[in-house]
Amino acid sequence: MAACSPQKKEGSRIIEWNPADIIRPRSNNSPPDYALLILNQPIHNHVDMIKRLWNNASFRIAADGATNCLHDVAGIHSDPSFDNLDVIIGDLDSISPVARSYYETPPRHTHVIYHRDDYSTDFGKAVAHIRDKYPPSVKPKDIVVVGGLGGRVDHGLSQLHHLYMFQQDPDYSEGKMYFFSGESLTFLLKAGRKHVIRVRDGPAGEKDVFAKWVGILPVKAPSHITTKGLEWDVTDWLTEFGGQMSTSNHILPETQAVEVETTKDVLFTMSLRQI
Repeated sequence: MAACSPQKKEGSRIIEWNPADIIRPRSNNSPPDYALLILNQPIHNHVDMIKRLWNNASFRIAADGATNCLHDVAGIHSDPSFDNLDVIIGDLDSISPVARSYYETPPRHTHVIYHRDDYSTDFGKAVAHIRDKYPPSVKPKDIVVVGGLGGRVDHGLSQLHHLYMFQQDPDYSEGKMYFFSGESLTFLLKAGRKHVIRVRDGPAGEKDVFAKWVGILPVKAPSHITTKGLEWDVTDWLTEFGGQMSTSNHILPETQAVEVETTKDVLFTMSLRQI
């Protein structure tokens, strides 16, 4: 299993996470194995980080108009960084003729898929394509989503809705999903598990990937959480919208792994250092 995938220890309710492996430069010993999904939001403010995610990914897919974003920051400037895009998918009502022509012209070999379904978003179509290509029953593929939590509020809430939709199984049997939003990495902690999130496990002398800020957000339902490794740890603490929430918490300088137990699904978000 990929290093960035959550690993459930046999005979226990513990799931281990190594999210820094998504971002660190690829190692020949343990290369990441995830699909990178680009959504239709500007990416010019975080191109360096996205290039690193791109190079670490084993499959790259753009949802319709996201192709314009890739073309705007690279293709239009003759920068081939994103030329090895594998798939463009959606109803193709947002992609510009220039961007589409660019990716359909050799030496690029991007597969453009027209998928019309009024009851599914381009985001959903892209996730379905990834899971069809890499069946979870054979080997689940983690998905890193770029552009999911910026821009319009309703769009951001829609993406969080999709995150809950695509993470139904408590053991992540279909693969894990991460949202990269430029300044943070966000993922879903399933209920009834003890989650061990490694925040400092890089080579000696390497700069930490994550900054100190952490949030634990009970988006779907109130939850009781217990934490370890944060400046303001809690035990069996009720958190809910309109009540208490753990936002802007801090990872302690000596913490190697943050531990979270939760009675309901919660979002876990960590701030990223600039590379």
